[in-house]
Amino acid sequence: MSGGVPGRSSRVRRIVRGPRPEVVPALIGRAAALVGVLDIAAGVFPRFRHSRMHALVEVLPGSFGPFVAALSLSAGVLLLLLAHGLKRRKRRAWRAAVALLPAGATAQFAYRHSIVGMLIAVALLVPLLRHRDQFAALPDPRSRWRALANFVLMSAGSLALGLIIVSVHPHRTIGDPSLAARLTHVVYGLFGFEGPVNYQGSTSWTVAFSLGALGWITAVTTIYLAFRPEHPAARLTEEDEVRLRALLEKHGGRDSLGHFALRRDKAVVFSPSGKAAVTYRVVSGVMLASGDPIGDVEAWPGAIERFMDEAKAHSWTPAVMGCSETGGEVWTRETGLDALELGDEAVVDVADFSLAGRAMRNVRQMVKRIERAGYETRVRRIHDLGEAELERIRQAAEDWRGTDTERGFSMALGRIGDPADGDCLIATAHKQDEEPGEYGDLKAILHFVPWGKDGVSLDLMRRDRSADPGMNELLIVAALQAAPKLGITRISLNFAMFRSALARGEKIGAGPVLRAWRSLLVFLSRWFQIESLYKFNAKFRPRWEPRFVVYRASADLPRIGFAAMQAEGFVNFALPLPRFLRRRRATAERPCAHAMAERDVRAA
Repeated sequence: MSGGVPGRSSRVRRIVRGPRPEVVPALIGRAAALVGVLDIAAGVFPRFRHSRMHALVEVLPGSFGPFVAALSLSAGVLLLLLAHGLKRRKRRAWRAAVALLPAGATAQFAYRHSIVGMLIAVALLVPLLRHRDQFAALPDPRSRWRALANFVLMSAGSLALGLIIVSVHPHRTIGDPSLAARLTHVVYGLFGFEGPVNYQGSTSWTVAFSLGALGWITAVTTIYLAFRPEHPAARLTEEDEVRLRALLEKHGGRDSLGHFALRRDKAVVFSPSGKAAVTYRVVSGVMLASGDPIGDVEAWPGAIERFMDEAKAHSWTPAVMGCSETGGEVWTRETGLDALELGDEAVVDVADFSLAGRAMRNVRQMVKRIERAGYETRVRRIHDLGEAELERIRQAAEDWRGTDTERGFSMALGRIGDPADGDCLIATAHKQDEEPGEYGDLKAILHFVPWGKDGVSLDLMRRDRSADPGMNELLIVAALQAAPKLGITRISLNFAMFRSALARGEKIGAGPVLRAWRSLLVFLSRWFQIESLYKFNAKFRPRWEPRFVVYRASADLPRIGFAAMQAEGFVNFALPLPRFLRRRRATAERPCAHAMAERDVRAA
């Protein structure tokens, strides 16, 4: 009979081998944050120093003690800044951490007088060097905004930390300085000047060096971010757009969101065969695709694999917003990601639409009332409009926008009247019985993009705020009635988030959880058009097509949601930048890694 416990021996082997390589960056990132906090504490709080070895500082020459205190503080702050980059496997964060850990360990030993802090830093350096191959992620797209954000956050953090530094020496402070005096001392110290607070002995040098170090870090990191070489976000090149339009010409009827892939602020990866593509935008480290892949379904896996390779190369979080059920099945099967129903798309079949019947009574009455008020509608293709009228429509759409930021990503094209978009459909409402205004008699606009050969998908709705209510309903009905003459058999309207929860939650027999969820959605509708879009779409008796979000892990969902809100324009951090921080227009946009490889192959 053999001895030993198999389960225990396997656990021992796992401990000896250490953690799996793929989880090492996250563990090292957390450890780097911990070491950073310890370094900051060692440089700030005098009680962290042990009295037995405190005599070492007393015999060191000049201002070596204050210098190592500032070094410990600087290393700690920088390690905290690098922790997120280490979690995301960034190569530059790894290089910086390898340089900072020995500096922090030295400062820990020289100023904190504790071998423990030094050993922790050295212990972190060992796995950092051992697993250096795990830190190979390429840089993110970046702009001058990072410099401004860094300056604001670092300034606020330096003020808070500086106030702690000034206040942790009560027994060595001369007098009892007020809060205003201490804040003034911090501000002066960040710029390297003497402040109004005085200390006994060498403490004044320690405080001065520490505050100066904080100011130095803030200045240097901001200058570095402002003037470092840019890696602009990839954009849709003319060649990419031509290839995408060719795919849409053959397969554009599959997905109503297909034409929105032609937004020029998206990047694209193609399958090896070139028969499928995935378009995306990188927002806050999230690689955000929208809708289904473009092209032949048989080639989707190749495009998805390229997308995932690009996400892995940059350590971006992959996510897909608003894919169809078929798209969700392919994404989850090919990548192992999960899918969650996000809402429903309202699709109206033209042949089944009619204003007759009790269900359409409200829409019918509203349309007739508006028509009696002197409004008429026109539904045309973009290529049928003259340039002067197109310019009036563009200007009106810009001026009637309800927010400063153009909203939209997954279901918005971001332009009107481009010569390449001649097949787009535009419905306009005009008031005939009043004096022409700034835009003539134009009062409302609906813009649709092609959905294959026989469909259109709603892009934007804009109206003059002084126009009568019901302009959008009037124009949708006009588009549906004009559709047969234009060869259109189906029209996709707005996307209704969490539609099924809103619909089921108000029915009899709904459980308390579902009712609570619906109540929360109604409450959030005060700021986001959740319930209002659902009720607006429901007026036209559409069929509902479910749409999904595809994600890697449940912990990523808040981050993906925030990135999606940024992409859609609901969260905006835009502030006017100084001229020297503004992003320069690149002469040639940076392609993705796979596009660069394909160009090299073609050149060879």
